Amino acid sequence: MTPQELEFAERRMHQKWYDLVMAEQQGAPLPVLEHMYNSYILAVEVYNRCSETYQRDKQVQQPDPVPVPQKQRMRRTTSQATSRPGGRKKKAS
Repeated sequence: MTPQELEFAERRMHQKWYDLVMAEQQGAPLPVLEHMYNSYILAVEVYNRCSETYQRDKQVQQPDPVPVPQKQRMRRTTSQATSRPGGRKKKAS
């Protein structure tokens, strides 16, 4: 499904609605309005199918992002936690 096809389906749907509204304002008979409404609903369904297909095709074309591994922090052991920077231990007083 191309963007142009989706746009065509959308324009057709809008045109059907516009035609229905104009016919109602001009006093068209009820059976004509019902027929036009049914045509509009069919155009909406076509547009919805086109939109779903377009979205699905768009997802298939875009590869999944590659996960970036996170760095794991090293846990400090007890001897590391009590030692001072530079590897020297605190003198006993």
